[in-house]
Amino acid sequence: MWFAPPVIDPEELDVLIVGAGISGIAMARQVSVEFPGLTYAVLEARERIGGTWDLFRYPGIRSDSGMSTFAYSFRPWPGAGHFGSGEEIRDYIEATAAEYGIDRRIRFGRRVTAADWDSQTARWTVTFSEPDGTEGCISCRFFIGCTGYYRYDRGFNPPFEGEEDFQGELFHAQQWPDGLEVEGRDVVVVGSGATAVTMVPALAEAGARVTMLQRSPTYVVSVPERGGFGEAVHRRLSPERAARVLRSAGILTEIAQFNLARRFPNLFRRLFISGARSQLPPDFEKRHLNPEYDPWVQRVCFAPDGDYFAAISSGAARIETGNIERIGPDRIHLREGGEVEADVIVKATGLEILVFGEIALSVDGVQVDPAKRLVYKGAMLSDVPNFLFVVGYTNASWTLKSELIARFACRFISAVDSAGAESGMPVAPARPMETVPLLNLSAGYVRRAESRLPKAGDASPWALHQNWFSDRRELLRGDLEDGAIEFSRPG
Repeated sequence: MWFAPPVIDPEELDVLIVGAGISGIAMARQVSVEFPGLTYAVLEARERIGGTWDLFRYPGIRSDSGMSTFAYSFRPWPGAGHFGSGEEIRDYIEATAAEYGIDRRIRFGRRVTAADWDSQTARWTVTFSEPDGTEGCISCRFFIGCTGYYRYDRGFNPPFEGEEDFQGELFHAQQWPDGLEVEGRDVVVVGSGATAVTMVPALAEAGARVTMLQRSPTYVVSVPERGGFGEAVHRRLSPERAARVLRSAGILTEIAQFNLARRFPNLFRRLFISGARSQLPPDFEKRHLNPEYDPWVQRVCFAPDGDYFAAISSGAARIETGNIERIGPDRIHLREGGEVEADVIVKATGLEILVFGEIALSVDGVQVDPAKRLVYKGAMLSDVPNFLFVVGYTNASWTLKSELIARFACRFISAVDSAGAESGMPVAPARPMETVPLLNLSAGYVRRAESRLPKAGDASPWALHQNWFSDRRELLRGDLEDGAIEFSRPG
């Protein structure tokens, strides 16, 4: 006789957070502090805390923002330098999770695949894969995505003719192999963004002969690692007060630099390029330093103590500007006629955008297409109830926006409960709006994904500000009874 297997009801939680990186830990900490009575869990596809800082293993991996703003406001950065290494940041996130008891709420090896909102029960059913390959599900009132904005299993990997003929190691920076020896070898880094600028001096220090092969130059600015204002503040104030002062100064500096560069692009172009030339030999070719775009149209790269320029000046590294025609057994041939010898080729060719971690969102069984939704306050999708997500700044520290959205998420939960409601949902206005993509950079990885990204509008609360002060006002003080949120009450 055949017996049907028993139906197991899903576990029920108040809040479910996806991702145990810097955003997920900030969100979990905020929820646990403001709502100690709520039940919550964090699902993490990887086996360790850290997100980006556990994933990336290439030489020199570090923050590309100062740690005064990249670290959490509620836990001062313990390091002395302006930047933090990848390992230091991962350890810091892990220690933060342990300090607030978040590590006990994380369930590792769970990759979320789908989430469906049921209006009848006013709950999400979230489906995920278990470590043993089976499928699990959790029911929750509030579903929060802290998955970042790029694909973890691969980066953007454009194919080049002849790759299969190359006799050395060839891989994307996102998949740096363990134990790779580079000393005494010709290493070509294809790309000119933050990954390449970070990797080049680290490879040179490891004894490699490094060539950064770029299609077009980028802006690189030297930043002191120690000393100056930061050191003076630490000498005079306690660690907690020093962290607050430096965080405020860092926020002001990031916003001022971005806005002034956008307003006076020619001035900042001259400043950035002349600063780079002053750190390089007099006969260095200027064509390698002159980007085709204005500052902050794409992210500006930073070099701690000018290490990038020092590696080039020493002769351990060089820049080649050109386009790859094909790859041979031991070299790269350029369309412009030159060639670059290579034992190792590293593609630092960018990220592949992945919206909400490739989770299939649906509302009452109808699939949600993010590209057809508007973004409310940079943290919610139109017509999707009780769902929040975190995407940080592209022109400043990611953590600044993460913390604001974490606090906003708690405001939203309170607003739903205060209204005696089961859910809240942003409803897009009927009037036509000028829209822009969620990520406002012209970088290649953003342009490639524009058709898949949700859109921001032209006026509050649908506009993206990319400014901490504007977002602080919008997210922490803006009225949630603004006519854009539709609350659903029982009955």
